[in-house]
Amino acid sequence: MFGGMPRGTDEVSEPMYYVLTALLDGPLHGHAIMKVVGELSGGRVKPSVGTLYGILERLGDRGLITVDREETVNGRVRRYFRVLESGRTVLEAEARRMQQAASLVINRTSYA
Repeated sequence: MFGGMPRGTDEVSEPMYYVLTALLDGPLHGHAIMKVVGELSGGRVKPSVGTLYGILERLGDRGLITVDREETVNGRVRRYFRVLESGRTVLEAEARRMQQAASLVINRTSYA
């Protein structure tokens, strides 16, 4: 294994990337996160409710997001999540990594 870090410590899956991105503008509840993730990904990433809450749990366990607040709507608890500074840092690093990886190809093909 490279770098000696356990798998999943520094890696961000595509759905995690979109969830963190969705939370950049402020706290959102689960249903809103799903809607924004769908919009951001052009409909490619559509996690089920179960999958989304698994992602939120993993992001929380890694200290990247936290529960912002809970409110009761029509008798149901609506939990809002917000991205932490650590989550912004990880997201930005992943965006830079993708940008560098993309530039390797774009720079080679733009002169063809």
